[in-house]
Amino acid sequence: MFSKSKINEPGPKADEGSAPKTAASDAPRPAPTEFKASAPKAKPAASILSSDLHITGNLKTTGDINVEGTVEGDIRAHLLTVGESATIKGEVMADDVVVNGRVVGRVRGLKVRLTATARVEGDIIHKTIAIESGAHFEGSVQRQDDPLNGGKSKPVAATSTPAPAASNG
Repeated sequence: MFSKSKINEPGPKADEGSAPKTAASDAPRPAPTEFKASAPKAKPAASILSSDLHITGNLKTTGDINVEGTVEGDIRAHLLTVGESATIKGEVMADDVVVNGRVVGRVRGLKVRLTATARVEGDIIHKTIAIESGAHFEGSVQRQDDPLNGGKSKPVAATSTPAPAASNG
């Protein structure tokens, strides 16, 4: 029986069997190609604000910022490094925040690190925090699982209040 099946079916099943194998082999190839197409996105270099630069206004990027100068405004970035000579007056939000200089305002980050030369005057909302000996900190510390989105839910509640006021006025 075994040999009879092979004799009767080798022509049709060999062709049919080969075609699905080829199709099956081709099917997985596009998936890795699509994955590889999104993977090569090169991460842009960190933006560096030199010590002689003074910025008035907000900064927002999905990349990294290294501040050595003065910023009067809010900063939103992926990784924010505040240099020893830097001063930031405003809210800071980043996945990773490393403070070597001065921040006057709220700091929000998944990972917040205050080095020995850091001077922070404001509240820190974090998931993880490290404060080195010698750092100067004046404010409160609050741990949240999602400190970056925690601030967004508060304004949503605040925006629902002005909506009825706008319709009355």
